[in-house]
Order: sequence, then structure tokens, then C-alpha cells
Amino acid sequence: MDASDRPALYLTEQDVGELMDVESSIEVVEEVFRRLADDQATNVPRRRAMTQGICLHTMSAAAEYLGLVGWKAYTTTKDAARFHVAVYDNSSGRMRALIEADYLGQLRTGAATGVATDYMARADSSVVGILGSGKQARTQLRAVCHVRKISRVEVYSRTDERRTDFAEEMAEYCATDIAPVRTPEQATAEKDIVICATSSKVPVFDGRALDEGTHINAIGSNFLNKAEIDLAAIRRADSIVCDSVEQCRLEAGDFVPAIEAGVTDWPLMHELADVVTGRQTGRATAEQVTLFKSVGLAIEDIAMAATIIERAAEAGLGQPLPF
Repeated sequence: MDASDRPALYLTEQDVGELMDVESSIEVVEEVFRRLADDQATNVPRRRAMTQGICLHTMSAAAEYLGLVGWKAYTTTKDAARFHVAVYDNSSGRMRALIEADYLGQLRTGAATGVATDYMARADSSVVGILGSGKQARTQLRAVCHVRKISRVEVYSRTDERRTDFAEEMAEYCATDIAPVRTPEQATAEKDIVICATSSKVPVFDGRALDEGTHINAIGSNFLNKAEIDLAAIRRADSIVCDSVEQCRLEAGDFVPAIEAGVTDWPLMHELADVVTGRQTGRATAEQVTLFKSVGLAIEDIAMAATIIERAAEAGLGQPLPF
């Protein structure tokens, strides 16, 4: 049976967890950026519809190279966030799958950081500081540990219990030494790689604590009124790379104070797609401070969905939908 003739599948969070891993996600997302650079994929930035108590977030993309178009939609309330991705066949317009996408989103966001770290962090990077201890922080660290040989991690979050639990859980997964620390500056000073994966509306560390040669991954903020890195960190950055400059202009609150102060400007920032394809350099010298800003792209979700659908068919997972 041709793929476009198969019934649309409904795939659950459990299915996604069984079918997709960090290593595969990094491979998928790296290819996304290659295809964006070659105009074989189109990303449409996120839009939001808000009313009392809820926000609906929608984003879409077309992947010519995969023969798919699709969307991601999710709702956020004070109690929960709920995510779905749907993909459609380019030739027939038929739905191929509807996928529960919370873990999918964690994987693809971590994968983008893994790709950026591989191209931007020093090859000898081995010490990581991470701010945040939630679900996104976990896939962020897993991806970084996949692309670099990490010998030590220090984690900071607001409560001792959460950072201790994170350290114990992730030390086993990453097979490295992970220690909770009591201040943000402890997590950022003398680090080769710093990961910011928080829900904070204000900067979470003093950028003056960064050492020469540090690579920063900032993924927490995708609202213009939120910033988890400060003006000093932007000022320290010799190279700034975005998953999408267009989408960052709409969502990256981290850059707003720096642009208003004249510290940086959008034409000075580069696309990760151009770094992956060698059109731009993510790091010119070992001493440079480099920064990757990710706000999350729908094209990553669609490409991840394509691999998940293929694997689901092979594994016999998913429930057919009645259309």
C-alpha cells in the first residue's frame, strides 16, 4: 500500500517515546537546517490566540523534501500544556498522522541545541552548567552529552530538591558527574557550555560570570516580554546564531534590551541553517563566546513526525483514525 493511501494514525506520547530517541532527533533536526538553507523547507512562525485562562499557540511548515506539510498546535493554561502535531501528504492532501507532541517537542528542542552545540562549542568542551531542571532541561542536557564528551555538569534551579533530583537522574543517563549548585553564577562560571532552559521572565544569571570560550544555549523564552539571559551576556557574545532570525524577531525577548541599547542588531545575527551548511561560521576562535538562541520551529516538529510515522508503520504502533 502506498504511504499516502494508508489510514491516518493517532500516535500517543507513549508511542513517541518508544519510536524516537535523542540521537535520531539530532540527525533529523540537522537535516532540517540543511534543507532550510537549500529552500526545500518552509517554516511559518508561531501565532497565538488568547482569551481568559487559555492561550492557543499554532505554527506550521512545509517540507518539500519529505513530501509533507503540517502544523503544531498547543494550549497552555495555568494547570497544563497540551500539544499535538498533524501532518498531511503533499500530493493527496490526506492526513497522515495526528500525534501527541509533548515529548516530541522536548526531543526536537534538545536536538536543535545538540546541532548548534556541535557546530558552535569548542571541540574540547567538557564542563557544562545548566539553569533549569524541568523536562526541557533533561533533553537539552542529553543532546549536549551526545555531541560532546562531558565530564562534569553543574545544575542550578530554584529549589534544592529539584536540582538534587535532576542531578541524580541525569548522572545515570549521561554517565557523568552531575552536581547541584546553590547559585546561578556557580552554574555559569568556568563552564565550556551553559544551557538556559527556564520559565523565568527575567535574566537568571549575570553574564559577567561567563568565561572566554563559553558556548551558551538559550531556549527558555519565546515571548518578547521574557528574557532569561541578560544584557551582559549578549554583550559578551562574539557570535549570535538563531534557529530562525525571522521568528526570533517576533519572540526572542532575550534580545530586546540589547537591541534597544545598541549592543547588537538583527543583521549581525546568523541563521543556524547557514552555520550547518558552512555559509557562516558559528565560532571563529577558541576564545570567542558564542550564543545559540532557540525559540522552536514547526519545521522541526514536522520532520520529527515524518520519522515517527515511518517507524510506527514498521513497528505496528498507532491507532487508525476514521478518515
